This record gives sequence, structure tokens and C-alpha cells, in this order.
Amino acid sequence: MSVEAFEIAENGGANLKDVDDDGRPRRTGTLITASAHIITAVIGSGVLSLAWAIAQLGWIIGPTVLIAFSLITWFCSSLLTDCYRAPDPVHGKRNYTYGDAVRAYLGDVKYRFCSLAQYVNLVGVTIGYTITTAISMGAVKRSNCFHRQGHQAPCKVSDTTNMIIFAAIQIVLSQLPNFHELSLLSLVAAVMSITYSSIGLALSIAKIAGGGHVRTTLTGVTVGVDVSGSEKIWRTFQSLGDIAFAYSYSNVLIEIQDTLKSSPPENKVMKKATSIGVSTTTLFYMLCGMLGYAAFGNEAPGNFLTGFGFYDPFWLIDIGNICIAIHLIGAYQVFAQPIFQFFENYICNRYPENGFIHSERIINIPIIGKFPFSPFRLVWRTLYVIITSLVAMIFPFFNDFLGLIGALSFWPLTVYFPVEMYKKQAQISKFSKTGIWLNTLSSACLVVSILAACGSVQGLVQALAHYKPFKVS
Repeated sequence: MSVEAFEIAENGGANLKDVDDDGRPRRTGTLITASAHIITAVIGSGVLSLAWAIAQLGWIIGPTVLIAFSLITWFCSSLLTDCYRAPDPVHGKRNYTYGDAVRAYLGDVKYRFCSLAQYVNLVGVTIGYTITTAISMGAVKRSNCFHRQGHQAPCKVSDTTNMIIFAAIQIVLSQLPNFHELSLLSLVAAVMSITYSSIGLALSIAKIAGGGHVRTTLTGVTVGVDVSGSEKIWRTFQSLGDIAFAYSYSNVLIEIQDTLKSSPPENKVMKKATSIGVSTTTLFYMLCGMLGYAAFGNEAPGNFLTGFGFYDPFWLIDIGNICIAIHLIGAYQVFAQPIFQFFENYICNRYPENGFIHSERIINIPIIGKFPFSPFRLVWRTLYVIITSLVAMIFPFFNDFLGLIGALSFWPLTVYFPVEMYKKQAQISKFSKTGIWLNTLSSACLVVSILAACGSVQGLVQALAHYKPFKVS
């Protein structure tokens, strides 16, 4: 519960200006805050793997796939924004979460399937962000080491220490009660994401302008030269998963939309925010992917800031990696808050008389002011952060992990459920032209997700077979 909710309760609910039409605290989100949430969720660690993905696909298929994924994400997200309220997109009852929207339109069975897909994906993203942040933090130390000792120095670092630091920060931030308290954090994170993407672009342009021969091709890495035939196939599939992950935010779209003020209508504002968010990220993705490929060619690293395609200027690389870490600190909360809310609502409804679970009181914190403190929230959210961090320590494979998360979530959460809910809301016949087109789109995306998942699993198996833990040097 937010501070505003406590104040409403203390005043006996008398101040109607402080509540929405359903009795909940009045929402204050705007087009700017929603766009910031989307950019924070979308421009994430995935942008750093796009040069590698383009290298696998080449100059023709790579940009084509990137644009195709952006259009599919934009289109399906626009459908999803109309499902925030049911049955009418403007005057219907609010759905506070993605799962609530699925239950309202498609029933309990599909709601359970959606919840499984959504929360497995959200947990996976928080694990992935823990891995990526640790790598970026370690890259700062490695960059300084290379600067002092030369580019051939071993300069190995332990990601475990960095994951512990990241977890400590997240334990503190996880005490924020809900999504509505994240606006400032998302704005800072969005600025950081644009900053490090711009640094990556600038370094790529500088490398291209500096000359030097790199090999690029229309079809990407060459069989018999760069990779074997089977590796080419698996890497192609994996790159599809990487690009899908780069556009992953549909799983928190409804939760973002639920922060918007009721007037103007939430679906209209959210469609504008979606257009701003997807177009902004696509511009950065095209630039980062294509310029990164032009700079590194078929040998593009999986992460071009932490994979040390660049060594100098070392201070600029440090700034880029620090921005990544700050951004992912905020992005972690964007994806973790829906998990927190889902579990806490379930436990509160399951044990309505438990004093520990329902205990919550306002405390005054210097600078911050009034803050709702819950012992249950402190214990459970701390445990969640610790457990996901432990999984990240055991499973620290960046590219393959991103691809698998993207592959598993892209079809059900980005395409299938938005399409099915829209068909139900608009009463579209299965055999009408629109129905056939939507079903074809959904089926094609299912095939892509399966292929991407296969490539990512194969990559994970290989990474696990060759994994050797680093020691602090």
C-alpha cells in the first residue's frame, strides 16, 4: 500500500480527490512517465548483443528481422493497451495486471497459463539483469586493468562480488511498495540507457572512421570460415531470441498502464507511449546493431562494451558500463514489482487473519519522509533478491540466457494473449479476413519462438560445457 493510501485510510476515505473511481489511490502517471517506464524496460542489456546478432544474420536479414520484431511488438502492444479495461476499452472495469486482463477476457485456464509464462519470464529477466550488471561492474575494473597493464593482460575479475553488491542495492530498492513509486527511478534509468547506447554508438563510429579492415557479408558469419554449418544454424536461431529479448516489455505493459491518470483515457495515452518507446528503441537498436557490425564485422563480441571490442578511451568505456549498471538497477525493479505484487496479493488473500503478513505502518525516514514499512515485505522481498542472485552466480552466461528468455516469452506474452484478447473484445470471427491475418501472425511468431529457444538451449549447453569460473586477479 502506498503512502497516499494510508493517508486516505486515516482520513476515513473522505477526500474523494485522492481516489480513483474504484476507490484506489488516484494515479498520477503521464505520457512522459509511461514512456520512461517503457524505455527503461525495453532499452536494456539486449541492445549490447545486437551487433553480435546482426553479425550472425548479415546486412540483409539482420536489419529486416529487427524492423519486423519492432513492428510486431508495436502492433501487438497497441492491441494490448485496449484490453486494460474490460469489456469496454475506455469505460470498462480496470485490470490491474496482465493476468487480470487475460482472466477478464479469456477465462481462468488461460489466466493460469499466462501467469506461468509471465512470472517465469519476469524472474528470468531479473536473473539476467543481475548477470549483466555484474559483468558491467566487472568491466570497469577490467578496463582500468587493461589501461595500466596492456591489452594482453589477463585482467580477470570475479562476478560474484559484484552480484552481492547489486543484490544489496536491490534489497533496499525492493522495499518501495509498488509500481507507482518508480517514476523517478525509471526516468533516471531511461536517461542512463540512452547515455550508454550513445557511448556505444560513438565508439563504433570512431572505430569505423579510424579505418582498419573488418569482414562483413550480406549473409553474416561465413560457413567454413567463421563457423561450421551447424553453428551457423544454431547461432541464427539464437540471434532471433536475442532480438526478441531486446523488445521484451509486453509482460509489464498493463502494470505500466495502470499508473496512468484516468483522463485522458489510459488506452490512448498508452498507445502514444508505446509508439514513442518502440520508435525510440528501434532507432537506437538499428544504429547500435548496424554500426556495431560495421565496426567489428563477423567477429562482433556478444556484448560490445563489456566484451572489450573497445579498450580506449578507457574512461569513456567506464562511464558506459557505470550507466549500464545504474540503468539495470532501475530496470530490475520495473520487472520485479509485478512479481512482488502478485505474490503478496496471493498470500494476503490466502491468510487474511495473519498479523505478520498484514502488519504495516508508516515510518518517517530522513529526506524520504513518510514510508510504509511492512515486516513481511522486508523478509519475502529480501529472500527473492537473494535467491535470484544465487541462481545468477551459478548460471552466468549472458548471450545464451538473454536468447532463451526472449524466446520463451515472445510468443505467448507479446503476441498470443494480446491477439486473443483483442479478438474476444472486438468479436472477430476466426474465419474473417482479420481473424485469419491475426492467426497467421500468431502462428508464424510461435515458429520463430520455438526455433529461437532451440538455438538458445544449444548455446547454453555449450557455454556450460566450457565454463570456468574466474578468480579475482
